[in-house]
Amino acid sequence: MPELNKDTQLCMSLAGRPSNFGTRFHNRLYELLGLNYVYKAFTTSDLPAAIGGVRALGIRGCAVSMPFKEAVIPLLDELDASAKAIGSVNTIVNDNGFLRAYNTDYLAVGQLLERHLLEQGGSVVVRGSGGMAKAVASAFRDAGFARGTVVARNRAAGEALAQACGWVWAAGSVPADILVNVTPIGMAGSPDEQALAFDPDLIAQAHTVFDVVALPPETPLVREARQQSKNVITGLDVIALQALEQFVLYTGVTPSDEQVREAVEHARRS
Repeated sequence: MPELNKDTQLCMSLAGRPSNFGTRFHNRLYELLGLNYVYKAFTTSDLPAAIGGVRALGIRGCAVSMPFKEAVIPLLDELDASAKAIGSVNTIVNDNGFLRAYNTDYLAVGQLLERHLLEQGGSVVVRGSGGMAKAVASAFRDAGFARGTVVARNRAAGEALAQACGWVWAAGSVPADILVNVTPIGMAGSPDEQALAFDPDLIAQAHTVFDVVALPPETPLVREARQQSKNVITGLDVIALQALEQFVLYTGVTPSDEQVREAVEHARRS
């Protein structure tokens, strides 16, 4: 990596609970490609001031995680179609003080649906109703999945998301061809880190299990689905693809597949 100097461009992230994945992923790619960038993770209790800093200090890019994905929108200048479609932001690009927002989670999920050749006629259950659930459900909707159910404890949020997708809301999980967990269940450090987001009998009836939780890469849900020989999409798949989309937006450079794999493995060792 080039020595830090006055021309070094800063990229950053804002999250309620910052992790090392993005920091290690981006900085490793900067090193491999010899780019004069540096990436640092932050949290904040003053979102308007933080975004003001992004604008005023010329910070090139800012990743946005929970709980800021929706609250940040009034502070920005323009929403890309990926963010506008779902009313949720996870990426900000600063062009000379003009802040344009994207949702690379939405873009990444759409790519994964194509890669796994999931049939549009299949039924989908999405468990969760927050900003990431919006990205996931909207990506399924826009890929042509019309038979969907949003499972959420927050009925108002669950019904709103279901209505936006032309789906239905349910208080508890129901059988489906594709099961998607977009809650903290199974996440390292959460109270439910050893729990299953879906019962084993529901997993048995599904053909694909998708867990958006990235840490750990092998959640209890992913392990159970693999044991049942199901098609599996992991949170690591999502976080790697969305981080790559962010990297390209920030730098204008597209790394090779091998460089991306090396950066992902480097980030996983954090």
